[in-house]
Amino acid sequence: MPPVEVASEIGPLRSVLVHTPGREILAVTPGTREEYLYDDIIDLEAAESEHKVLVSVLQRYAEVLEVRDVLGEVVTIPDARQMLIAGADTFVPGDGLASRLSDASADELVTMLIEGETEEVGPLGKVLNEAHVSLPPLPNLFFTRDIGIVIGPDVLIGAMRYEARWSEELLMKALFTYHDALRNRGILYDGSIERRLDRSLEGGDVHPVRDDLLVVGFSNRSSAAGLDLLCDLVFANTDVVDVVVVVMPGEQTAIHLDMLFTQVDEGLCIVSPHHFIGPERLAVLHRHKGQDSVREHRDFFSALETVNFPLEPVLCGGSHRTAQEREQWASGCNLLTLRPGVALAYRRNEQSLREFERAGFTILPADRLDDSALPDQKTIITISGSELVRGGGGPRCMTLPLRRDTF
Repeated sequence: MPPVEVASEIGPLRSVLVHTPGREILAVTPGTREEYLYDDIIDLEAAESEHKVLVSVLQRYAEVLEVRDVLGEVVTIPDARQMLIAGADTFVPGDGLASRLSDASADELVTMLIEGETEEVGPLGKVLNEAHVSLPPLPNLFFTRDIGIVIGPDVLIGAMRYEARWSEELLMKALFTYHDALRNRGILYDGSIERRLDRSLEGGDVHPVRDDLLVVGFSNRSSAAGLDLLCDLVFANTDVVDVVVVVMPGEQTAIHLDMLFTQVDEGLCIVSPHHFIGPERLAVLHRHKGQDSVREHRDFFSALETVNFPLEPVLCGGSHRTAQEREQWASGCNLLTLRPGVALAYRRNEQSLREFERAGFTILPADRLDDSALPDQKTIITISGSELVRGGGGPRCMTLPLRRDTF
């Protein structure tokens, strides 16, 4: 199997890592949703059904690896198992957790690591209807993009901003360290050991658009220190020579850059209009390899022109502000490009889809895909997103490309 290799956002997808949401999302309640970084609670059965359709589309284009499956293989490797158990014990020390994890079968261990573990409470806890979590569940794990960042043949393990996601980093490190299907040249940065809140880095903010160019977001989830470290690492170890930085707004609807921008074809992207065009447009910075100074640009598109990467925008939500805000909230900018000009999107963002039609795209519901004639030019494949979107992300968030063909 070829090694991990991603040098664009639109090269034909060949291998991708996903996680089908499971019982871990049942830990999200009205009382715990903020702790678990959710705006709403989601129905497990509906989310599983929608995710199944997502995976069925992906399987037509690429090899699809499930976190639960590859983790199940990894935990049979003694060194990997020990690393996972020792790491989990640092999150919840004491109470015999390491011993329980050591005694678990491979399937049991995977379930505990993903779904968490609860313990019997004492008499007062029972009377007060309390629950005790001895190992935290991972209800955000189905957003695999954030935890692993693939740039060329190298990998960075995300340094997640919030504690609720810290143990996801440990799982991702184990997969990229021990599983043959995730073989890579090296882990440039290990976010699983990073505990400084001012040095965070999440994959939703990192877009490897060309082998020598990254587009990144400075957001609540990816700090300035984290992005400076990213620049230093890629300048020293990869072909990247330019990093264009979008200074994100402090909005709950825009936690990552891919909630405002995604490239879908050569020379074409979808954007949240008022964030990139007009008087409300976001500040854009540029770091170049070998230069200590940072240049500020007039806007995003002029910045890309200076690095010979011109893009034209499709407007999320069309021309009306109300639709723009509604559809951006519903992950209307968060598409996964399967090959140049073929992307996966939520069906609910109707005005955005109309804008794609005006740009020459065909809109094709996933249930109308024909195995014998997969679209390869200007097509937006749509899936239902009424439940998955409540988790706060779209097709790009839910997929971690491992290999793309050179484009």
